[in-house]
Amino acid sequence: MEVDRAPANLLQCPWLPVNIGGCQFLAKSWFGDTAYHIVLTDMNCVWEERMDSAAIQSRAQELNRRLRAPVRAFFSHLCEVVQPCLSGSCEQAAGEVQISLSRQEDGNISMKLKSELAGLPFYWEFHCTPASVTLVCVELVRPLLAMSRLLQHQVKQLGDLLLRKDAEIQDYRENGAVLSRERLQTEVFEEQTYREDFMAKALPLLSPEQQDTLGFGSDLQQLYAAVTAHRKARKRQLSEEHIVEQDKSSTQEPELPPSLGGGSVSSEPAEKDGEQTHNGQSAAARAKMADRSPVKQSPPVTSNPAERASSKPKKKKVGLFR
Repeated sequence: MEVDRAPANLLQCPWLPVNIGGCQFLAKSWFGDTAYHIVLTDMNCVWEERMDSAAIQSRAQELNRRLRAPVRAFFSHLCEVVQPCLSGSCEQAAGEVQISLSRQEDGNISMKLKSELAGLPFYWEFHCTPASVTLVCVELVRPLLAMSRLLQHQVKQLGDLLLRKDAEIQDYRENGAVLSRERLQTEVFEEQTYREDFMAKALPLLSPEQQDTLGFGSDLQQLYAAVTAHRKARKRQLSEEHIVEQDKSSTQEPELPPSLGGGSVSSEPAEKDGEQTHNGQSAAARAKMADRSPVKQSPPVTSNPAERASSKPKKKKVGLFR
């Protein structure tokens, strides 16, 4: 079904701050041809809803009794009126769409939407249920941890750059360079002092009273998109490498010598190969010896005449290798 491809596409979508029914959320949404997947979080809980074509058709019939159109006929309209609300620009469509949010006692949330389709009222409802731990980790926790590592690495590189800049400035001063404007003078960078001062000034800004905790600026959205795109490309690369390794192993298995197989495998092919190899290597040598001095290869000396007579066929056997 089309909805089965939604999670992979959803991962590439950014988290956007939205205001729905007077409540602040971070939202990400994916809309296909006749399917969608939306995720909402207020940093206390995460909700989601996935709908395929059949489920959309059924709910549309329940909410709009007079609607007899197929899903493709009205789904584009649903996307047009819903996507602005889930991208933080619902105010632009305030005159065209009405949306409200209600929280259920069982922990679910419901979003009711009303708009006009072909001059008639069109109703829709999103029934979002708490998301699984797996989805929360894939869509939020893992990307945020990766973003944190990248930012820490960036801070470390900037700190090293400042230390090198201070060493460069000190070298200029020792060689007689003078700053033309005193207001441009800066203090020597000390990493530990800078960290302590930064924490003292930045921690108060994290309180909900002074700053919106759901802020997800454009820079963080770009970083999130880069992290998720890299993760998806890496997974695709590992999958392709795994397929190549399986293909190699499957092609190499028939080429294994019979001696490496089970005990029930016959050893006749191996013996034949051994005889052919041995005969191939010794046939030429024996033939040369037979051609050069066939008389020299006399039978061993025996006292019994019968034994001397039986040795004559052995002498003729040499001729088989010519």
